Amino acid sequence: MPTGEFSLREIPFSYPGSWLDVSPVVAQATCADDPHLVSHRHGMHAVLALVADGPVTATPSELAWGRGRIRAAFASPEALRIAGRGAELRIRAAEPTLTPFTGTYFFTDPVDGSGVFTSYETGYCYRITVLSGHVRHIGAEALGTAERAVVVSGDEWEVAIEELPGARAQYVPEQTFDEVVTAALAAFTTFADDVAPWRSERTPAAELACYVLWSAIVGPSGFVGRPAVLMSKHWMDKVWSWDHCFNALALAAGRPGLAWDQFQVVFDHQDDQGALPDSITHAEVLRNFVKPPIHGWTLSRLRGRLPGGLPEKERVYRQLAAWTTFWLDHRRVPGQPFAHYEHGNDSGWDNATPFAERRLVRTPDLAAFLVLQLNELAVLAVELKDPGAAARWRSLAGDLLTALLDRLWDGTRFVSQPVSTGSSLLDLMPIVLGEYLPSDVRDKVVAGLEEHLTDIGLATEQPASSFYEADGYWRGPVWAPATVLVEDGLRRAGAVDLADRVSARFRSVCEKSGFAENFDALTGEGLRDRAYTWTASAYLLLAGSAERRASSG
Repeated sequence: MPTGEFSLREIPFSYPGSWLDVSPVVAQATCADDPHLVSHRHGMHAVLALVADGPVTATPSELAWGRGRIRAAFASPEALRIAGRGAELRIRAAEPTLTPFTGTYFFTDPVDGSGVFTSYETGYCYRITVLSGHVRHIGAEALGTAERAVVVSGDEWEVAIEELPGARAQYVPEQTFDEVVTAALAAFTTFADDVAPWRSERTPAAELACYVLWSAIVGPSGFVGRPAVLMSKHWMDKVWSWDHCFNALALAAGRPGLAWDQFQVVFDHQDDQGALPDSITHAEVLRNFVKPPIHGWTLSRLRGRLPGGLPEKERVYRQLAAWTTFWLDHRRVPGQPFAHYEHGNDSGWDNATPFAERRLVRTPDLAAFLVLQLNELAVLAVELKDPGAAARWRSLAGDLLTALLDRLWDGTRFVSQPVSTGSSLLDLMPIVLGEYLPSDVRDKVVAGLEEHLTDIGLATEQPASSFYEADGYWRGPVWAPATVLVEDGLRRAGAVDLADRVSARFRSVCEKSGFAENFDALTGEGLRDRAYTWTASAYLLLAGSAERRASSG
């Protein structure tokens, strides 16, 4: 595959700030024959089908049908330009419907003659302005017509498709089509140079990882109050309250403002008890679950990656204190030292085997994350010149670490309460404590991690386990967040050789199979959503660190 090209079935074509993409993926694990314009305003909704002859190729700056006879590029987050030479393009409603109450309407604008599709699902209009060439409208004003379409053709033609909340002034192009493509390529190249300046032939997936992140950025809209990186512009089109941490880390050095927005975007919705939502998107904030408190760990890593260190320290201290207090005050049984997850989804490991028989579980990973979070609060308190608060946070961290080692360590391994019958990587996640682990505990945890390491990476359930499933979500496949957390903990614990192997195998599977939501732990096949940003971010974090180690000798 030529440098810069990617499969449109794997990764959607989009542009920073846009809530649109172009892709044949029109719903969860559902691929159409033709590319579609897909909106993510109110969930994932295919709006228009773009029907033309010839195979489609994609690069970060443009799409091309039939060896360039038709080309498409984003002129802005709201406008897609499409130009053709001697070829016909049919732009039709993605899901024609006979009912006048749902689906997509199509009419002709009496002022400028543009074709306008309106969608109940997204609440937006999609205006097609013909800039040059011949045009036919099919089905306009006829609600019972099976097909509604705009057909453009001619020796040379061009159209603009806009996503609009209502009537707007007539579209007037400010650049030629070639200038649009050039500007898009320049914007992406600048982004990649900022985020991955270290990329080389040793990191062959770095540029594509940058594109996955760059193209998944959306602008402030609805409940998303600042620029945000969606987990995907396929069907996983939300920001979950731990996924965002990995994207923030990957962006920190090169795009610090955008990185800080990623960290803060979920804290914008922190509730009065200090809890973070499960997820946010344009049209909803879900609070039926939370996600694990990895934010103290994240801040400790951001401190060293953000130029100038952490911004807004007083604000983030209040946020982190409230989030930590939520777990200590509202997720602990009185008299018990450990907080609990009320459901596997709270842990981020949804169906992992510690939750196979019980919903409410005290897991060692949660205790470890809170120890790190309490220690980070102590660091922040010192920086804010509050030694009394720092001492209190350190005392709480010490008490919780002692309880973790006394009550969830059985002498050979960490265990959840109640004890799981599976062999989940979740019970080994206290490796994130790194330098805080006693050497004898560390050595046994490292040995346990070796048993989870396949040629592909860290299996979330041991392949020998009776609970193992090749495509079992958190019961087998290799995942980016666990990989990054374990690799960091191993390095801080001094287990450098294993950390190197964990990093190298994950990077290798990304280079082979792309940036899937997760990977088959034995074959490396990419599973589920195939354009997942935290996977791309994990690759960038691990590859960048490996390059720095190599350059430093």
